[in-house]
Amino acid sequence: MKSVAALILLSLALLPPVAARAGNSGDFDYYVLSLSWSPTWCASEPGRARDAQCAAGRRYERGWPQYCDSAERWVPRTAIAAMLDIMPSKRLIIHEWRKHGSCSGLSQKDYFAALRRFFVSLHIPARYLAPTRTVTVTAAGLVSDFVKSNAGLEASMLSLDCGNARDTARLSELRVCFSRNGHFRACGANERHGCAARLLNLPPVR
Repeated sequence: MKSVAALILLSLALLPPVAARAGNSGDFDYYVLSLSWSPTWCASEPGRARDAQCAAGRRYERGWPQYCDSAERWVPRTAIAAMLDIMPSKRLIIHEWRKHGSCSGLSQKDYFAALRRFFVSLHIPARYLAPTRTVTVTAAGLVSDFVKSNAGLEASMLSLDCGNARDTARLSELRVCFSRNGHFRACGANERHGCAARLLNLPPVR
């Protein structure tokens, strides 16, 4: 069983790409599975304040839909409990549903099921599973590792976020793009402006 601890994931979000506005539910082109590297988040000011996560993300190819009208504003305790093995906090689960899930055109149950299905379909290369020392890799090398580990995945289907540094930076987030029917697909314009650093440092698990 994959776990947040083993994969050092901060967040899992299905971002339905559509135009940047308070969008219409179900009006988007593709999904983005957003995987954050927890040690980088936990070293930031916001992360240091989140004990639950740190104890020892219409883009019609552009923009993103947020906070669509939904009758399902409340996330039941049972739904939260069912996601805690891959999402590290109650607050995050509720936030992702309200901000992104409400725009997916899916019921709350189906949104979380899709999130889990996409997550399980992605194979994480062994070197990134709970490292005890900092992993240093080029951005191209990290992308290549994921491509080699996942049949059908291509570099154009991935995007890295590492801030604005050009030399060495910490990895913040890996994004994987999926079609509406659940297959890997090329990312749109928002994901093309990714990490420009020469080297990436992936801090170890505490």
